[in-house]
Amino acid sequence: MAARENAGGRPDGPEAPALPVLTGDEITDEPVSWPIRAHRVLGEGVIQTFVADTVETPDGGEMVRDYLLHTGAVGIIALDEQNRVAVVRQVRHPVGFRLIEPPAGLLDVEGEDYLTGAQRELAEEAMLAASDWRILVDYMTSPGCLQETLRVYLARGLSPVTRPDGFVVENEEADMDVVLVPLEDLVDAIYAGRVQNPTMVVGALAAHGALKSGRLDDLRTPDAPWPARAAKRARDAELARLGES
Repeated sequence: MAARENAGGRPDGPEAPALPVLTGDEITDEPVSWPIRAHRVLGEGVIQTFVADTVETPDGGEMVRDYLLHTGAVGIIALDEQNRVAVVRQVRHPVGFRLIEPPAGLLDVEGEDYLTGAQRELAEEAMLAASDWRILVDYMTSPGCLQETLRVYLARGLSPVTRPDGFVVENEEADMDVVLVPLEDLVDAIYAGRVQNPTMVVGALAAHGALKSGRLDDLRTPDAPWPARAAKRARDAELARLGES
């Protein structure tokens, strides 16, 4: 049975607790790292390493957390003049689906900056270049168990290019195709549960929201700071020291 409302429009019953309200610049994730007392490698894969850390908690206790180390990645919402998004359809073995995804890839080239990595991935996967780049969103894929951080760019002013020299199409990418999807239809498909890749969902909804709210020109420039990457470098350095001890 629904709660009855009082004259003020609030449900009858105990008063809700008065919670602090964050506004403006107070709404921000904070880099916090509790002391790591022990670090173990549980398994190493081609891309990710499975580790276990014994962490000291603020009350003086300890907890063990298993998680995957990851190099990080970039994704691209490539939007043409008709507000269509260039997407790839790619088989993903772990989930057993052929997913609709944005062009995306790992930050695994030594010394390569984030924008250059995104431009490379767009050329490799979609054979496209873009004249206008902005940052849509930064997000953490699954922060409870995975170190991966991901930056999603909005790319406009699209033009065809050839794939970069030395790039070899293989494995899942050999069976991948590239198609255009109207942004409005893509958003409808997301809300209907037909499109599930997290970078596609995050990026498409962010692009749609920016377009509808007139925020496109206010999006961050490609050289904007990425605090999560600084935190990753610090954590990786700490784990390297623990591994040597």
